[in-house]
Amino acid sequence: MRRAGAVVAEALAAMRDSIVPDVTTTLDLDEVAAEVLKKHGAKSAFLGYKPPFSRVAYKYNTCLSVNEEVVHGVPSANRVLHTGDIIGLDMGASVDGWYADAAITVPVGQISAVAKNLLTVTQESLMKGIAQAKPGNYMGDVSAAVQKHAERARYGVVRTLVGHGIGQTPHEEPQVPNYGRPGRGILLKPGMTFCIEPMVNVKSDEVNHVPGDEWTIVSADGSLSAHFEHTIAVTEHGPEILTAGRLVGENIQVYASA
Repeated sequence: MRRAGAVVAEALAAMRDSIVPDVTTTLDLDEVAAEVLKKHGAKSAFLGYKPPFSRVAYKYNTCLSVNEEVVHGVPSANRVLHTGDIIGLDMGASVDGWYADAAITVPVGQISAVAKNLLTVTQESLMKGIAQAKPGNYMGDVSAAVQKHAERARYGVVRTLVGHGIGQTPHEEPQVPNYGRPGRGILLKPGMTFCIEPMVNVKSDEVNHVPGDEWTIVSADGSLSAHFEHTIAVTEHGPEILTAGRLVGENIQVYASA
């Protein structure tokens, strides 16, 4: 899973660094991710995936969600990224049958102060949750830490979508909500691996599916949304981020500044 996580981290960074405002399309970014997967002999966790709600398998390596799109945005040659946009980059990979999954939301050129703050707070919420993923704590401690930090900024924490366990399949038990109460839920033990992934809207936490699109989920009120995710392992020494790669140690503002 560490190897898969390193591939995911490299692909996310490559997509982020490839964005040229008013030129790059979301399909261009999916192709960048495909090249990273190919270079490492890894497989996409998303390509060919068929969840219970879908009639067809997913056709891309990534989910790329722009502005009010919360998650599961579908790459398109017709979706050009413009200065001022924010885009959620979400992907998973498998190496020798073991999976990792992560997401970052990044600016396209200069973005508004509102967008910058949303990105910063959402990423901080993820890190607050990760800090609680240690033996002896409960899943509710993770969830409550995410919720508390995001709601302190008066943002809407999406409740109908959650994080998940991960290992030899991309989605496993347990669910990892982004809201909850400390001391509740399953007891965390060394060896557990799961994805923590705050999805945070500027305004309401309500979301909708795009009409005629069974994948893309948007904020119900059209407000901006951000998504950050890491695959973590609970170890005897505390949480280990398996999808850190070159992303670890970078300033918290790296995704929220031009």
